[in-house]
Amino acid sequence: MFRTALRNVLSHKARLLMTVLAVMLGVAFVSGTLIFTDTLGNAFRNQSAKSYKDVAVGVTVWDTRGGGAGEEPDAEADKGSPGVTQKTVDRIGALDGVASVTGRVNGFAGVGDPKGKLIGDGWSNVGTNFAPAADGKDPSYDFTEGAGPAAADQVALDKDTAARGEYKVGEKVRVATNGPVKEYTLSGIFTTEDGAVNAGGSLVLFTKDVAQKLFLEPGYYSELSVTAKAGASHDEIRAQMVKLLPKDAQVDTGEQLASNQAKDIEQGLSSLNQMLLAFAGIALFVGVFLISNTFTMLVAQRTKELALLRAVGASRRQVKRSVLIEAAVVGVIASAVGFVIGLCLAIGLRSAMGLLDAKVPAGPLVVSPTAVVAAFAVGVLITVLAAWLPARKAAKIPPVAAMSSVHAVATTKSLVVRNSIGGVMALIGAVIIVLGASADNDGGYIIGGGAFLTMIAVIVLIPLLSRPVIALVRPLLTSAFGVSGKLASLNAVRNPRRTGATASALAIGLTLVTTLTVVAVTVGTAIDKSTSDHIRADYRVTMAGFSNLDASAIDALRKAPDVAALSPQQMASFESGSDYYNTTALSPEDMEKVFSIHTVSGSLSAMTENANTVAVSEELAASHGWKPGDTIPAKFDDGKKEKLKVGAVFQKIDFLSEIITSTKLADQHQAKPYITEIWVKMDGGATAAHEQALVDALGKNPAISINNIEGIKNEFSGMINTMLNILYGLLGMALIIAVLGVVNTLAMSVFERQQEIGMLRAIGLDRTKVKRMIRLEAVVISLFGALIGVVLGTFLGWAIGRTIAASIPNYALVIPWDRIALFMLLAGVVGVLASLWPARSAARLNMLTAIKTE
Repeated sequence: MFRTALRNVLSHKARLLMTVLAVMLGVAFVSGTLIFTDTLGNAFRNQSAKSYKDVAVGVTVWDTRGGGAGEEPDAEADKGSPGVTQKTVDRIGALDGVASVTGRVNGFAGVGDPKGKLIGDGWSNVGTNFAPAADGKDPSYDFTEGAGPAAADQVALDKDTAARGEYKVGEKVRVATNGPVKEYTLSGIFTTEDGAVNAGGSLVLFTKDVAQKLFLEPGYYSELSVTAKAGASHDEIRAQMVKLLPKDAQVDTGEQLASNQAKDIEQGLSSLNQMLLAFAGIALFVGVFLISNTFTMLVAQRTKELALLRAVGASRRQVKRSVLIEAAVVGVIASAVGFVIGLCLAIGLRSAMGLLDAKVPAGPLVVSPTAVVAAFAVGVLITVLAAWLPARKAAKIPPVAAMSSVHAVATTKSLVVRNSIGGVMALIGAVIIVLGASADNDGGYIIGGGAFLTMIAVIVLIPLLSRPVIALVRPLLTSAFGVSGKLASLNAVRNPRRTGATASALAIGLTLVTTLTVVAVTVGTAIDKSTSDHIRADYRVTMAGFSNLDASAIDALRKAPDVAALSPQQMASFESGSDYYNTTALSPEDMEKVFSIHTVSGSLSAMTENANTVAVSEELAASHGWKPGDTIPAKFDDGKKEKLKVGAVFQKIDFLSEIITSTKLADQHQAKPYITEIWVKMDGGATAAHEQALVDALGKNPAISINNIEGIKNEFSGMINTMLNILYGLLGMALIIAVLGVVNTLAMSVFERQQEIGMLRAIGLDRTKVKRMIRLEAVVISLFGALIGVVLGTFLGWAIGRTIAASIPNYALVIPWDRIALFMLLAGVVGVLASLWPARSAARLNMLTAIKTE
C-alpha cells in the first residue's frame, strides 16, 4: 500500500501542485518567522552582552528629590537632589576594586537634515555628554573624523546622522532640544553601538557642562557606569555603592544589566513572534480547505480504483492509510520547500529592516532545531489532518457498489445531520457574540470564542447557503451572458460541498479583513468628530517624540503676528486622600478660545478669578458627589498642600484629563512646567502664512511640529491606515492560499467534466463561451465567499465596537461601503485571475478525445 500511495502521488503531480503550494506558503511563514526572530534575538543579545562587557556596576537615578541614603546614611549623599553629584562620583571612584566611574546625563536632542526636517522619529533622538578618560577618549565612541566636543559651542554626531544631514567636521549644526534651537560647531563624527542609533535615531554628544544644563541640572548625573579592577568582585562593589547612593537609585551589576536587557529583548521579540505566528496559523487554517478539497476530489475521481483495491483484498484501514500516506508525502515535500523559502524570507526581512533604517546588529543567521521541527511538524500534520476526512470517506466505499459508479453521492441523512449541527453552532456562536458585545471592555475574549464557533458554523453551512444565494444571481448571469452564464451558475452549485469548501477559504480571509476595517474606520470617524467638536484652536504645537516643550516656546509664540489666543497643555498631578489624580493645566483666559468645553454646572470663568479653582468631569463629579463650590484637599508632588475649589463640572473630553487646573496653580508646584502641547488660535484662521509665522517665531526648530486641525486628523487616520495596511499584508498570505483553492477547484472540476465539455463543444458551444463559462463559475464562487465574509465581518466589527464604545466619545458604527465594494470587486478579479489556466485548459480540449473520456 505504501508503494501504491507513492505511485498515486507521482501520477497526480499536477493535481497536487496547489496543495503543495498552500502548505509550502504556510510553512514558509512559520519557519521564516521563527528563524527571523531567533536571528534578531541572538544579534541583540550579543550586542547587549558586548555593550556591558566592561561594566562592573551600572546606576540609574530617576529622581532622588525627597529620597534618602541607603543602608548607612551619609551626610554627603545626594539627598533631595535630581541626580548624583560629582562629589559622590569621586567617592565611588575611591572604593576598593573600582577602576573608573563615568557619569552621564541624557535627554532629547534632534538634528535637522538639509531641508530642515528632523532626522529620526523623535523617540530615538538622544543627546548625552562626552566623557573622556585620562587619555582624552571616551571608550563608548570610536571617532572616524575629528574628536569629541571640548568647548560649550561644540557637538559631535554619530556617523549615520552626519551622513543623512550632509554635515562635515567644522561646519555649523543646528541642534534642537526642549529649549530653543541652538547652533553648534561639529567637532567630530563617531560610530557607536548605542541603541538609539541602532533604532534609526540620532545621537548628539555635548560637553559635560552643556549636557547637564540642558537635560538635568549643573553638577548632577542621572547615570553612572563603573568599571572594576582585575579580580574585583562586582557584587562587593555594588554593595559598597548602595551605601552612597539615594535609596531609590537602581543599582545593578553589569551581568544583571545584560541579563535584564536580554529578557526585555526576548519579551519584545516574543510578542512579534506570536503575532506573526498567529497570521501564519490563519493562513494554514485556510489551507486546510484547499487540501481537504483536493483529496476529496482525488478520492471521488479514483472511486473505481479504490473499489478495485477493496475487491482484491485491501482492508478499509489499508485504503485509509494509503490516502494518509499520500498526504504525508505531500506534506514532507511541501514542508521541505517551504522551509527553504522561509529561510530566504528571514534573510529578506533582515535586509528589509536595513532599508527601513531599522538597524540590526551584525550576527549569523540562526536556524534552531525548534524552527526545523516546527516547520515539518506543522506542514505534515496540517496536510494529514486535512486529508483525514477524505481518507475516511475512501475507506467506506463498498467494492461492488463503487464498481458501477464513478462518484459517490452524499446521502440525504448526512446532509441533514451536517446542516442541523451547523445551524445549532451558528445560533450558539451568534448568541455568544451578542453577549460579548454587551460586556463592554471585558467582552473581547467572549466575542473571540463566539466568532470562532460562528466561523466553523458558516463553514459547515456554506454548502446549504450556496444554492439559494447563487440561484438569486442566475437570472442576471443568464440575461447578461446567455448560455455561458446559465451553465456557470448551475456548475457552481453542482457540488455544493466543493463550492462551499472553496468559498470558505475566501470567506475566512474576508471576515477578518472586514472586521478590522469596520472597527478601524468607525474609530477613525469617532476621533475625527471628537477633534472637530472640541478643538477651536487653529494649530497644535508639539515636540518630536511627544517630549515636553520648554516654557520659552510660549513666549516665542505670543510674539508671532495674528495670534488671537494661546494656551499650553500642561501635565500636573496631586493626591487627595487615597486617590491620585493626573490633571491638565490650561490658561484660564484662553482655554475656551482654543477648546470647546461644555459645562454641565458652574462656570469656567471662576478659574480666572481664583488660581485654586478647578473643573472636574461629569463622570468624576458623579462618582465622588462633587458639585460647584465643594472643596478638594490636595497634596502636590512637591509635598505642599492646597484646598482646591470645584468651579465647574464639564462634559468629558477624550484628550483632556478629568480634572482641569490653571497653569498658574501647576507652576506653583513644579520646578519646571511639563508642557506637552501648545494650542494656538489665529486671527483669520489657519493659513500657510500663519503657519510660517509660527515656524519663524520658534526659530525654525526641526524638532517642533505645527499641525492644523486637518493635520491632527490625518495624524490619527495615518496611524490607523498604517496598522490596517500591515494587517492586510499579513492576511494577504491567507488570501493567496484562498486564490489557489479556487484555481485548484476549477482545474479539477474541468478534469472531471472533460466528457461534458466535449459534448458542449460538439453541440455548438465555441471555445470563447467555454472560457467564459469557467470564468463566470470562478467569479460566482469568489463573490459568494466574499459576500459571506463581508456579512460576518461586519457583524463581528459591530460586536467588537460595542466593547470599546464607552471609552471612545462619539463612537457610532460606520459601515465602510466604499471599502466593502472594493473587497467585492477584488474578489471578482480574483475569480477571473484564478480561472485563467483552468479556462484555457477547458477551451483547448479535443472534442473527440474528451467525449471518449470516462
